Amino acid sequence: MATQASQTGPTGPTGQNRQNRQNRQNRQSEQGKKSSVGLFALFGFILLVQGFGSAITESGWDTAFGVSAVLREAGAPGWTDLVVGALGCVLLAMAVRGRTPRKSP
Repeated sequence: MATQASQTGPTGPTGQNRQNRQNRQNRQSEQGKKSSVGLFALFGFILLVQGFGSAITESGWDTAFGVSAVLREAGAPGWTDLVVGALGCVLLAMAVRGRTPRKSP
């Protein structure tokens, strides 16, 4: 009877399986969060360079490149370069915020 009670309690196989399952789910959610943070950083950097870089080259050399050049050809106004660069800054900020540990209450 004593062995049977310990197997069904929180430290027995049933409780241990539940704990293992919870640990696995936590690891999977952390891995998914890390990959999304990495994507935010990547796309943020790309849009930052595309937006502000194209605005600089447009003002200095009268030529646009990348996403901003496509937007210009589609008839978008010149300030859209700055919007693309600002969107890149927002994505980078989200990536930095996602990487910093939060204090629990």
